[in-house]
Amino acid sequence: MTQPETVEAASLIDSTQLRAILDAIPTPVVFYDNAHAYRYANPNYASFIARPMAEIIGRPAADVLGPETWAQLRPHAERARAGEAVTHSGWVTHADQSLHYVKRAYSPHRAPDGRIDGYFVIIRDITDLKLRERELEDRRAALQASEAMNAAIVASALDCIVVIDESSKVIAFNARAQKTFGYTEAEAIGRSISDLIIPPQLRQRHAEGFKRYLATGQATVLGRRVEIEAMRSDGTLFPVELAITEVKLPDRRLFTAYLRDLTEARAATAEIEKQRETLHQREKLAALGSLLAGVAHELNNPLSIVIGQALMLREQIEALGEEAAAEGAAERAVKIQNAAERCARIVRTFLAMARQRKAERREVRLPSLIDSAIDLLGYGLRSGGVTVRRDWPDDLPPAHGDADQLHQVVVNLLINAQQALEEKPGGREIAVAIRADPTAGQLVLRVSDNGTGVPEAIRARIFEPYFTTKPMGVGTGVGLAVSRGIVETHGGSLILLPPGTGGGATLEVRLPLGLAEEVQPEGDAAAPAAAADVRPLRRVLIIDDEPEIAGMLSEILARDGFLCDVAGSGRAARAKLQSAGADTSYHAVLCDLRMPEEDGSTLFRWLEEAHPDLARRTVFVTGDTLGPATGRFLADSGRPVIEKPFVPAEIRRLVGALGGAS
Repeated sequence: MTQPETVEAASLIDSTQLRAILDAIPTPVVFYDNAHAYRYANPNYASFIARPMAEIIGRPAADVLGPETWAQLRPHAERARAGEAVTHSGWVTHADQSLHYVKRAYSPHRAPDGRIDGYFVIIRDITDLKLRERELEDRRAALQASEAMNAAIVASALDCIVVIDESSKVIAFNARAQKTFGYTEAEAIGRSISDLIIPPQLRQRHAEGFKRYLATGQATVLGRRVEIEAMRSDGTLFPVELAITEVKLPDRRLFTAYLRDLTEARAATAEIEKQRETLHQREKLAALGSLLAGVAHELNNPLSIVIGQALMLREQIEALGEEAAAEGAAERAVKIQNAAERCARIVRTFLAMARQRKAERREVRLPSLIDSAIDLLGYGLRSGGVTVRRDWPDDLPPAHGDADQLHQVVVNLLINAQQALEEKPGGREIAVAIRADPTAGQLVLRVSDNGTGVPEAIRARIFEPYFTTKPMGVGTGVGLAVSRGIVETHGGSLILLPPGTGGGATLEVRLPLGLAEEVQPEGDAAAPAAAADVRPLRRVLIIDDEPEIAGMLSEILARDGFLCDVAGSGRAARAKLQSAGADTSYHAVLCDLRMPEEDGSTLFRWLEEAHPDLARRTVFVTGDTLGPATGRFLADSGRPVIEKPFVPAEIRRLVGALGGAS
């Protein structure tokens, strides 16, 4: 491993925050460099391999794990070092000769320049689980052997065997029954089965059924497997599977009960069902996110056209004078523009929710964010007869956080309140109030509804993931859990306030106040930086495979005196620039990203080599910023980005800034 790679890996592991997180994880975690030497190990890993930390850090994996173990693990480590995420499980022998069955997840780590400088390994020791699986397999094999010897017994054999006579007195009580029920054999023999293991509420029924069978031979339980409750010696009840067979002897009849404790089996079944439901909900959320992102992206181009054409129609009508305005044409254009811009805001909200990008903390104006969330949910609120009441002062200071994530929190709280009102007759109201708490350095947001409130029995559980009281198909049970997680990562809190006199429920969010200095958006920061290298020319090259988008951009800029050349793909633009006599001294280049034949990223890389002056005057106009590859390219290029749908003023401002002239 080269020295720069070692330094980068070390700086990653030496991060105080990351080290604290990794040290606290109750799972062994290590980080190897490209030479397979330990650069970090958390305390759980040192405990797992029974070695002090001083004998781990800096040493090769082969020395710490032993040659044989390292020979087993090295192929997977090499794949991780090559950039592949690898999951592997199997038996391994540690240097102290202890045998473990572990699952290992290998994850390569990339430095900021994209190089792989090492890899993480997260380990889960499931030795006990494997041993239990072996134990269960052995027990199953023993049971099969018993079935071969005596099919009649095996057909109903369970863990506990209790034999009673015709007077219901116990005459046999095996070891498993003693352990399960908590009686010794001496304590059980001779006692009535009713007093021993049958709960009080079932004893009368048992006595009547047993008496009836002895008299008539009519049985309700005999020869069947049923699940009932049994009672331990301490009085606790638990579920058992029961099967009873009759053994007729020459002088009497005996009844053998085979019982199996179902406590662990039911718990395991419940856990499996819970995990299955969790996976199902996650799949639904992932599918929904992909669907929303796809729909939003497909709407970007037509919305850009509608917004742009509406604005230009309005300008054109206003230029005609009072006669056209009197006929209401300008007002109609404004209505088209407002409706299209509302659609655009909703699309941007969908895209922001689907991006799941790294949080960008800056000052956030909560009133605007709440208005946007209400706008997004407007149809459902109106159709549900829900009135939203807003209450906050005009001089409210900003909060500090990520606008997209906080928008998701507000949407979740509003949806939760709306769903709480669905069964309420009469007036339905949601109140959204914000106040500043300067003493605590926080903004306090409260979302209240006038519904029936949260029952006391479940108040402590409403923030649990996937916990929901809503019927199937309504809600997922993750909204409040996700919202609390987002708020807490912002250094705030989300709680359910005690019920008030008016009923309903109130959720309170506390967020830190905004900072004195605000981080500037990338697009705004990039534009002035490029202005110093640009000549104030009046030609613009527009590259977009949508003719209507390209035409609208041309019309917008033509009104400001620009001469626009249009190309339908990156290949067509390259051909135009390479043609003999082509004038490459453009004021700006407006380029789409996703195009047939040659996309915007490929063209931009060519511009950087062939026409670096044009590369410095390039602006990307795109509706696709969701993909990780697209996001990395835009970040690396450092160029301004205008997201579709856009408005003409945004185009004019940025193009004017590139040349220092409008």
